[in-house]
Parts: sequence; C-alpha cells; structure tokens
Amino acid sequence: MRPIELLADRRGLAILVDPARTSAGAARALAERASAARVALLLLGNSFGDDGDARAVARALKAGAPQIPLLQFPGTAAQLVPDVDGVLLLSLVSGRNPQYLIEEHVRAVPFFARHPHVGSISTAYCLVDGGRVTSVESVSQTRPLPADKPELVAAHVRAAMLIGMRAVYLEAGSGAPVPVAPELVAAARAATDGLLFVGGGIRDAAAVRAARDAGADYVVVGTQFEHDGGRLVQDLASAALA
Repeated sequence: MRPIELLADRRGLAILVDPARTSAGAARALAERASAARVALLLLGNSFGDDGDARAVARALKAGAPQIPLLQFPGTAAQLVPDVDGVLLLSLVSGRNPQYLIEEHVRAVPFFARHPHVGSISTAYCLVDGGRVTSVESVSQTRPLPADKPELVAAHVRAAMLIGMRAVYLEAGSGAPVPVAPELVAAARAATDGLLFVGGGIRDAAAVRAARDAGADYVVVGTQFEHDGGRLVQDLASAALA
C-alpha cells in the first residue's frame, strides 16, 4: 500500500523520533506507549547531525507498534533507510536553497531504485518563525516565513499544491519557544486539500488541541518526549483525537 493510502483515514498525534538521541530500546518502549495511546503516526528523522543507528531504531519502532505507520522524515538523502513504510519527501518551499528544493531528491533516486517497496509522499516543508534560530534554518541557510503573515503561508502552500505536492508540513523548528499560530495553520488548511502536518514547539495538550482545531491532520511532537520519556503520550494523543 502506498504511504498516502496508509494515512488516508488516520488523524491525530504523530511522534517524531530522532535516531541520534534515541536508543533502540527506548524507541521500542515509546512505540509501545504510542500503540496503547492510539497515536496515529510515527516519524523517524532529524534535521541535523548524526542519524545514529537509524535502521535499528526503525526496526524497534515497528516491533513496538506494528500497526502504526512509520514514515521517515529525512534531513538528507544519505539518511534514508528501507525499514519504514514510506518517506515524507520534503521540499523546503519556504526557502530558496536548491539543495533542499530538488538536489536531495535527485540524490535519493538510487535509494528508491534499490528499494521500490518504499514509497514517498511529496511534501511542502514550510519553516515558520518559532522565536529563535532553529537547526533547519541554520543548516538550510534559509529564512523562515513570518509568524504574523498567514497570507504568505497560504501562498506558499497553494503554490505547492499547484505543482502537485500531496502534503504540507508547517514547522516552527525543534524545541521552538513558540508553536505555529492557529491562524497560520488555518491559512494552510484553507490552501490545501492534501495532508497537513504541524510541528515544533508543541509541549502540552492545549497546543495539540489548538493545532487540530485549526485544521492540522497530524500534530507532530518530538522534543517533548525526549525530555519526559514519553510520559505525556496518552494526554497528547487524547487531545489530538478530541
């Protein structure tokens, strides 16, 4: 089944697991909690640095929650692993750096040729100002979209849809002080008929609920679970399903 079909009838909380910061054992324990809490999606990846033993972490996530789709969220083509259900093939449409608009996709072609069972979802990655310089901004050498310009977010999202992208990922950045504002989420929702992911700076049930109420299909949390060991999984997953 293609990745887009795996997600067609699922909505709610998505957990982003950084393989450089998570052991296989911790990943399996988190996946088991996610399964019990009815988490909708697991993501694997990071924006910068060593990707650790990504294959071992991917296998642990599948072992702990075999019924939850596992998609990779790659920073570069070199990070791709075949032990996932699919890949969010990200184009950083909020920036103008060709490496993250098309070059990494070209570099990914041999991987997909070797592993035809791994499908992809073309995803417009929109970095939004979350109150500080993030790893994505630093590595990609691009500026985020302003946090107070929903019309600019909508224009980028609509342009991505016009060229055939299937999903949108609004990102304030890992550990951002401020999550993506509901007004920006609503603007993105109105501009796309594809899947809408929202992440960065989301730490509690209220923030999860605000993103879902504004139109996010998947609310992505990662750093928070690195800090608390996954203790808030049930609360955040419930808020995403409310």
